[in-house]
Amino acid sequence: MNSGTCLRTPDDVLAEWAGELGLDALGPGSLDDLYEDVERVISVGQVTPELAGANARRIESAANALGWSNEYLPRNASGCVGSGVCAFGCPTGAKQHTAITYMERAHAAGSVTYAATRADRVRVDKGRVRGVVARTEGGGKLEIRAPTVVVAAGTFHTPGLLAASGIRNEWLGENLSIHPATGAWGVVADEVGMGHGVPQSLAIDEFAGDGLMLEGTSGPPSYMALSVPYNGQRNRELMARYSNVVQFGLMVRDRSRGHVATGRLARRSGTPLIRYDISREDTQLVFTGIERLAELLFAAGAERVITPISGLPELRDGDLAPLRATTPHPARLKLMAFHPLGTARMAGSPDHGVLDANGRVHGTDGLFVADGSAVPSSLGVNPQLTIMALATRLARHIHKEY
Repeated sequence: MNSGTCLRTPDDVLAEWAGELGLDALGPGSLDDLYEDVERVISVGQVTPELAGANARRIESAANALGWSNEYLPRNASGCVGSGVCAFGCPTGAKQHTAITYMERAHAAGSVTYAATRADRVRVDKGRVRGVVARTEGGGKLEIRAPTVVVAAGTFHTPGLLAASGIRNEWLGENLSIHPATGAWGVVADEVGMGHGVPQSLAIDEFAGDGLMLEGTSGPPSYMALSVPYNGQRNRELMARYSNVVQFGLMVRDRSRGHVATGRLARRSGTPLIRYDISREDTQLVFTGIERLAELLFAAGAERVITPISGLPELRDGDLAPLRATTPHPARLKLMAFHPLGTARMAGSPDHGVLDANGRVHGTDGLFVADGSAVPSSLGVNPQLTIMALATRLARHIHKEY
């Protein structure tokens, strides 16, 4: 249910992991062979201009006119026809997601999946894993005895499961990053038809060094109707010109951090309790990104530009002055987020993270984590390839050592 974008973590981020968190084994270049392995399994390839669609091609021309670095994105798709509904699930089965890649291989190798079953806790005795206790949808109890357990419940659920299993670490549930994201829309004179082609097919990395990535975002009419900051008559009028709309998105490599509650009340509710407050610096970066998007859309021929900033009138005739005069404040932004990471992060010491460089829970033999919660920090790029590379690295480690 994602856009399929497969980007490697930049070397400067890996260098931070090594220098600041003692993860020397994950420094620049350390994941290259793992990335290659994952890219081969999930059939990663670059989007072609033809499949990208008119929205992306128009933005590419505008970016080139501005002198901004850009490229068509690598994606895990094989046989893509550009149907334009990646966010709703691929109707042709082109996206090479884990159910048809890694899960098929796992089952062929003898793995067993228990569906409709909820893990309550990992059994840990004297610092050593003993197995997993779970319950079925029908109310039955399932206990699996195993000397090695890999938790992959996701960035929001893994901290609660580890806490329910008796794991105590000051970083558990902390360090949440999310890649705050938003978009802008430009109305042009001619027809674009952004519902055709790969929705996220182009990226502008001109400002990546500042923590700002501009990435394609488009889709069918229902997608746009939900995302534009208009209701009622204004929404209806804009949707009537859907064919004339160009849109693009942005995300920031956030320095803000949130947390997921792991206490008894949170575990009893069964639903993660999440808190994230965007910082002044990240808010300013989002506003800077919106200014870049407006400049880009005007370069693409927009007569007017619609921003995700409440109270700001539509921008017209290339005039960015009203936007530049706006005081940045998070309450005025319409934001989204797609990449939660870091709530059980890896670090060389238990004083700085929950897991060691191999993904093992500090102080607990046989207990590992392989999901977004293990990723030490915000990446500034889409994280699925890195999560899969780290999971592959962990699998090799377990195969060798356990």
